[in-house]
Amino acid sequence: MRTITLRRVVITGLGTVTDVGNTVPEFWNALVEGKSGIGPITLFTPTPEWSVTFAGEVRNLQPEKRIDPKSIQRMDRFSVFGMCAAEEAVADSGMDFSQGDPYRYGVAIGSGIGGIDTIEVGLRKLFDRGPRSVSPFVVPKLMVNALAGNVSIRFGLKGANIATATACATGSHAIGAAFHIIQRGDADVMVAGGSEGAVTPLCVGSFAAMKALSTRNDDPTRASRPFDRDRDGFVLAEGAGIIVMEELEHAKARGARIYAELVGFGVTGDATHIAAPDDQGRGARKAMEIALKDAELNTTDITYINAHGTSTPLGDKAEVMAVKALFGAHASRIAMSSTKGVTGHTLGGAGAIETVATVKAIVEGVLPPTINLEHPDEGFDLNFVANVAQEVKFDFAINNSFGFGGHNTSMVLARYRG
Repeated sequence: MRTITLRRVVITGLGTVTDVGNTVPEFWNALVEGKSGIGPITLFTPTPEWSVTFAGEVRNLQPEKRIDPKSIQRMDRFSVFGMCAAEEAVADSGMDFSQGDPYRYGVAIGSGIGGIDTIEVGLRKLFDRGPRSVSPFVVPKLMVNALAGNVSIRFGLKGANIATATACATGSHAIGAAFHIIQRGDADVMVAGGSEGAVTPLCVGSFAAMKALSTRNDDPTRASRPFDRDRDGFVLAEGAGIIVMEELEHAKARGARIYAELVGFGVTGDATHIAAPDDQGRGARKAMEIALKDAELNTTDITYINAHGTSTPLGDKAEVMAVKALFGAHASRIAMSSTKGVTGHTLGGAGAIETVATVKAIVEGVLPPTINLEHPDEGFDLNFVANVAQEVKFDFAINNSFGFGGHNTSMVLARYRG
């Protein structure tokens, strides 16, 4: 039987497009300062009958300055976000994909919903004007794998080319897949992450119909309030997070700057409900446990958790229960914050965007706050980094992402020590 020696995987490039900034520095500064990106919806005009009229929209993005203007017309909004973030991440990494074997370079990028805007526009044209009005670009734009394909084409990445779709765990699942591909030697570099462009009438209306969204229409910037007793649902947002992942020796050989190392990854399924977490957080706990085992770490090694923390009554409770059950007495010494108070919930983009946030926290020695946390819910007695960032130098962090369908992911990120 073949013995596989697992290789070390490091992160050498970061890229984001979010409602609080369209570059990593803008995004990170907003997180640390606790500046919300939530506001009234402008992408369509909600009428008075809408129960939710706000979201986290990407603003002031000028994609034509980063990607081919002609190709923009052939991409859905989620692909445009992802392509812009990929351009930033690749430039940040200093990687020249024209050099070396293109079959050693790959892509793993997903979306929870994909080209929903393209679907809605296409259906309106079909019903209003007939089948001849439908664009031939509808299918290439709406595919969940469209972004992964476009990134592959743009940079000539001929190795592994995959797209994940696991709701709010999508971005993390993509990064985990890329991690394993590099670990086992099937690629040297992977461009990985997630993107979402779902602030559309159908998505807002559907999530509102499920009673999943906050309805604080009169106070949007304070609507996303993870772990607060007065939370009433998540805030829908859009954006993308892309990272460049690399085998350690490959990165060192080209003199790359190394941000952090990905050392463990865990996945589980709740197998309980299509839209609600296990009420004891058992799947989330097991995902963290598997990630720690994969990283060969103890619970006491973890200093910070970037929580999934969506601001929903059930989800936040399940995650807190999972952390307390797994970490025991050490839970009181862990800092756990949710950056969704600032950004809202970007669904398939969340795990990747929050990976960038976690990497920056390790590099900068700063924990981004959980904003709008005024009254922690009953039993929520952990350090949630409430409202103000905390300066802490640390070596190991966990990033959690959980999605509808019972998808649970947990990754362990580490300070690079050589």
